[in-house]
Amino acid sequence: MLTPKTPWAVGKPCLLFVQNNLAAEFAKRDFANSLICYADNQPVGLINFLEGFSSFACKPLINIHDVIVLKEFRGLGISQLMLNKVEAIARQKNCCKLTLEVLQGNEPAQKSYLKHGFAGYQLDPKMGQAMFWQKPLDD
Repeated sequence: MLTPKTPWAVGKPCLLFVQNNLAAEFAKRDFANSLICYADNQPVGLINFLEGFSSFACKPLINIHDVIVLKEFRGLGISQLMLNKVEAIARQKNCCKLTLEVLQGNEPAQKSYLKHGFAGYQLDPKMGQAMFWQKPLDD
């Protein structure tokens, strides 16, 4: 279970505001979805994913934003099951691709994503790998 002291990928604790509001805010958006995996009636895995649109392909895409498996259930293939389900949803929606971000130092996640067929990408080999950048808007 997440608590305000649970470290997130950024190495900081989960903000209480996020913990208290994330589910309600996510539910307000019709392009946002969550998939929960249960074992013995207990939630053990979660994927949050957002539908977007590719102007290059003129088709929808799905960006997988969060992949979480409880520590004691890791290594059992739960993330692969959830990724398979998200892929099936994407195919049903005629999406052109699945996208996600992974931290360079998160080798277990990279291994899982590679196993599922994800890889870095480039549009033009002469221009190199695509990079993910951000500009925070919060003060």
